[in-house]
Amino acid sequence: MESMYFTEEHQLFRESLREFLNKEVVPHIEKWESSGTIDRFIWKKFGEMGYFGLATPEENGGLALDLFYTIILLEELQKINSGGFAAAIWAHVYLAMTHLNKEGSDAIKKDYLEPSVLGDKIGCLCISEPFGGSDVAGMRTAAVKKGDSYIINGSKTFITNGVYCDYMVVAAKTNTELGNKGISIFLVDKNTPGISASKLNKLGWRASDTAEIAFDNVEIPASNLMGEENKGFPYIMEHFALERLIMGVNAHARAEFALDYAQKYMSERTAFGVEINKFQALRHRFVDLYADMELCKVYNYSVAYRLNKGEYVVKEATISKLKSTKMADEVIYDCLQFLGGYGYMEDYPMARLLRDSRLGPIGGGTSEILREILAKILVDKKEYKSAISYKK
Repeated sequence: MESMYFTEEHQLFRESLREFLNKEVVPHIEKWESSGTIDRFIWKKFGEMGYFGLATPEENGGLALDLFYTIILLEELQKINSGGFAAAIWAHVYLAMTHLNKEGSDAIKKDYLEPSVLGDKIGCLCISEPFGGSDVAGMRTAAVKKGDSYIINGSKTFITNGVYCDYMVVAAKTNTELGNKGISIFLVDKNTPGISASKLNKLGWRASDTAEIAFDNVEIPASNLMGEENKGFPYIMEHFALERLIMGVNAHARAEFALDYAQKYMSERTAFGVEINKFQALRHRFVDLYADMELCKVYNYSVAYRLNKGEYVVKEATISKLKSTKMADEVIYDCLQFLGGYGYMEDYPMARLLRDSRLGPIGGGTSEILREILAKILVDKKEYKSAISYKK
């Protein structure tokens, strides 16, 4: 099945990436998980290897590769058992940089996108708010035009890379009377006066920094508007498709990692004189879990294939995240059970996997919100349009 989507070049890339992660990242994971801070040097190493530029055009220093290189990057990041480190990387590349790629002006691309590809600057995406959560249209952060500037006031929360970033892609209301049709997207340099960020204490994703950010009369140049004014909502919705697919891929990859580890453990652990993988109750449950993971993985690949062709896959990507994240939680819960008491120990990978996985059905739109989006599509026959369609 994988050969339908992955070429020999893809596989060579996977092998090279896996070797890089094992050599450059894995030795530092425990330190980063403990400190909650990822050392800056690793960003530069990722940049030097081109991993931040997989989806960026060549004219901006990227490699302009197909989406399945991204799928490989996501999958391999899940296999080193640090959801926080993986999140910091993909939030930079596929949340912040996606907006720079799609809506950034030439000046913004030169000053922020190109350094992002090199690992010299780290970005974050600021959408969720303390009073809004998944209700993007209900955001309160406002950007008021004043001469050649915008003045931003408001707050954001649950922002990955929010503390240690160099720049922020910020969604704010530029016309409060228009609801979701009055949202715009801005590039905000972290060093701009009036910005404060505080670190949040999380159940999982311990290696990444997650912030609550306040904007107090933050003044930015009007040229930092990205795309068209009041067109931010369709930009956000279009890119949510990629984010949700990413979280679906992350989910099937960490579930696969959990199953691989559990299978190895069960082949070595003995009870009553035999390996525990000989017990029918465990064997059959393992098969069910593996089948669920495989179904999600193959579905996610099919969505990636369509997205790579330029199709608008908001429905399919929403299904990907909804079903894959639920599957991963169930798989990892049972894989921890396979390990018995050792599954509960921090010296084994399942405890961290369980904590990290729990964010899957919450971040990037809760499962409850995703079900309502799908109900509107399937039951109410609502059509979600791409940002390009909104311009027509």
